[in-house]
Amino acid sequence: MSVDQPLILELAEWLETPPGRYVRGWEQKQIDAMVSNVFGYHAIQIGLPHWDLLQANRIPFRGRTRVLFERAAEQGAVVVTDPECLPFDSQSIDLLVLPHVLECSSDSHQILREAERVLVPEGRVVISGFNPWSLWGASDRIPGLDPLLPIPAHQQVSLPRLKDWFKLLSFDLDRGRFGCYAPPCTSQIWLDRWAFMEKAGDRWWPVCGAVYVVSAVKRVAGIRLVGPKWKTARKRVRRQAVVTSRHF
Repeated sequence: MSVDQPLILELAEWLETPPGRYVRGWEQKQIDAMVSNVFGYHAIQIGLPHWDLLQANRIPFRGRTRVLFERAAEQGAVVVTDPECLPFDSQSIDLLVLPHVLECSSDSHQILREAERVLVPEGRVVISGFNPWSLWGASDRIPGLDPLLPIPAHQQVSLPRLKDWFKLLSFDLDRGRFGCYAPPCTSQIWLDRWAFMEKAGDRWWPVCGAVYVVSAVKRVAGIRLVGPKWKTARKRVRRQAVVTSRHF
């Protein structure tokens, strides 16, 4: 497996801290709104199975996967797999949710290729990630400051980069949002004091949010068989001949 296993475990532990719960609360709200009206037969969440991001969806089968074999049943995972090699048939999944999975892999583009393979035409993928150009991401680049995020800034996937990958794989970006505009804080008290930054940041500097959530749809170009022009011309000549004979 090319997924950095200690990194994804560290991310799962960080999500239980005050800034982690702050990020989880915002992402849960956004993803619930994005998946609530997605219909089909199969919905899969890749990674972080202890965090149910399909609870607002109404697809009959909703499953979650886990990268590591340890404690798979305890975390609620039904499939243990590598995100870069999903054990699903091509064009068999209607909805995929990838919470911070791209950042925990050394080959993020391969994960997107697998997502494109298993999704049905017009299937949807929802991705969340840290914004490397936010205040939280900048704290990792300033010497002397302890990094707040468990994911290094150089490994975070920026939104412009993700958009380029979508174009290469025929994904159509449907919607997306930035969020979590509070300055880097490790205590809940200071996060509550900076709560007013959510509305201000969403209005004045939306691209500086600490995290983002995007939704994209897999587009497949339709094929229409067009016959040769000479066949159409021959049919017209025959029709004119039949009409002329009937007239005489």
